[in-house]
Amino acid sequence: MGNRSADSIHWTVEAFRRAYMDRAEFLGDPDFAKIPVAQLLDKKYADAWRESINGNRASVSAQLKRPSNVFNELDRVSALGAALGGHDSDNTTHYSVIDKEGNAVAVTTTLNDLFGSRVTAEGLGFLLNDEMDDFSSKPGAPNAYGLVQGEANAVGGNKRPLSSMTPTGVIDYGLHIQEAVNAPRFHHQWLPDEIRMERTGFSADTIRLLEQRGHKVVFSEAWSDGECIMVDPKTGERLGASDARNEGKAVGY
Repeated sequence: MGNRSADSIHWTVEAFRRAYMDRAEFLGDPDFAKIPVAQLLDKKYADAWRESINGNRASVSAQLKRPSNVFNELDRVSALGAALGGHDSDNTTHYSVIDKEGNAVAVTTTLNDLFGSRVTAEGLGFLLNDEMDDFSSKPGAPNAYGLVQGEANAVGGNKRPLSSMTPTGVIDYGLHIQEAVNAPRFHHQWLPDEIRMERTGFSADTIRLLEQRGHKVVFSEAWSDGECIMVDPKTGERLGASDARNEGKAVGY
């Protein structure tokens, strides 16, 4: 469909919309929540979700219905703690390291909201984050970024909050690692029902076509910081790419 074309963004957003609906209602710390993994990953379920997408028209998040003809159990689980249901943080950064043996570490660090919790560690001088907002402080109510979540991700002792950041990269469109990191970013999370897009990098025609299909487009400045490595599967060569939005660089040692 073409990288960052209206068609590719439409289909990707519709997939995001459905994945975030399932995320909101089913996902949480697996040590505390029973997650229907097998059903969510079943190819028949994915097929049914895909068939619900109209290639020419945006779905309406508030009217989206799970394909219960495949797994009625998912609807039952959803009813036990359903969310009725933003925007990603502007302050998240990331770095990746791979050693000569191929051991890889991907680190994503964030304060979440601007200046985190606004609390500084005494004697150390750094700000504490407010990742507690990644929990469902009130299931069914939006967090600071408009994200609606369910009971499975409710606040609780020893629990880990959900995060949807994924430190992986080059799959589609034949991009090399630098092109993939620099590509303009867009996001949809089911609710609020809007596509958040970086202000630069998308053509006016693409925006117009998306709006004609019923999508609400909201613009923001550049966000996030991907510092990425790709390993050539044939040669083992490490290919580093520093996000053009920031001032990092790729180095070898």
